[in-house]
Amino acid sequence: MESDGVEERTVVLQATYSGERLDKYLTQELSDLSRVQVQRLIAAGKVSVNGAAARSSFHLKAGDQIVVHVPPPEPTEVRPEAIPLSIVYEDDNLLVVEKPAGMVVHPAHGHCSGTLVNALLARYPWLAQVGGAERAGIVHRLDKDTSGLILVAKHEAAQKELQRQFKHHAVEKVYLALVEGRLKPVQGVIDVPIGRDKQQRKRMAVVRNGRQARTAYRVIERFEEHTLVEVRPQTGRTHQIRVHFAFIGHPLVGDRVYGYRRQRLPLRRQFLHAQTLSFRLPSTGEVVEFHSPLPDDLQQVLVGLRSR
Repeated sequence: MESDGVEERTVVLQATYSGERLDKYLTQELSDLSRVQVQRLIAAGKVSVNGAAARSSFHLKAGDQIVVHVPPPEPTEVRPEAIPLSIVYEDDNLLVVEKPAGMVVHPAHGHCSGTLVNALLARYPWLAQVGGAERAGIVHRLDKDTSGLILVAKHEAAQKELQRQFKHHAVEKVYLALVEGRLKPVQGVIDVPIGRDKQQRKRMAVVRNGRQARTAYRVIERFEEHTLVEVRPQTGRTHQIRVHFAFIGHPLVGDRVYGYRRQRLPLRRQFLHAQTLSFRLPSTGEVVEFHSPLPDDLQQVLVGLRSR
C-alpha cells in the first residue's frame, strides 16, 4: 500500500500457538525488525489482530490473524567501491560472477561496505536502476561464507526473465559440500519444511508449519569421518542446505551456526561452494552452464583428508 507517497509493505500472519505475546511473536516472524521496532509499530497503530488494534502485551490465540503495515527502511546510500570482481561470463543482458567466501552479497546493518553490490556499482553504475541500488541486478543470493557463482541481470527485462526462470525451477544450481559423518544412503532427497527458528530469530530451522524445502544430494566421496556430497537444492529457502544436513545429523564442516561449535578440521567457514549454474540465456533461450573450481581453502581440506 502507499501512504503519503511512501511505499509500505503489508504482512499478513496467522498465529499457530496460543498464549504468546504479540510483540514477541512478531519479533520472531519479522526477522528484519527488532522487538523495539515492533513495539513502535504496534504503538503507532500499524498492527491489527482480527481487524482490531492490539497492545504489545496482547496474548495471541491459535488462528488469530495479524496484519502488519511495515514502513520502508530508512534510505541508505550505497557507495560504489573499486573491489576486484571475477567475471565468469558477460553479455548485454547479464553477468555470472564468482563470489569469494567472506563477501556479503547485499548491504545491510553492519555490512554497509565491501559487499558484492558495492563492487558491482563501481564497475556498472547503471545497475542502481535494476531493482534499486541495494540489489544492483542481483537475482539470487549466497551466504557470506559460501563461495561460488551468482547471477546478475544488467537491465529490468533480463531481471524479470531470470526471476521467472527461478520461480519455475528452470535454473539449476549445484553445490559441493563436505558434511560430518559417513552419510548414507548414497543419494537421496531431504524434504522437510523450513521456517524462522522460534528461539533464535536470526536462524532458520525445520519447523512443522514452515515453507516447503527440498534438497537432493549424491555422495561423491567418503572419508573416515566425513562425506563429500553434490547438492542440488530444489527450492530456495534461506540457509536451506545448512539446515537440512544439520537436521539429518550430518551438519556441514565448518558451520558453527548449525553444526559443531568446536570444529575438527582446519576451516574458518562452512564447506559449501556453488560450483555449477545452469539457465537459459534471455537473448536466445539457449541453455548454458557455468562452472567454478573449488577454492584453495576447501581443496586443502580434501587434500588433508585424502592423505590420512
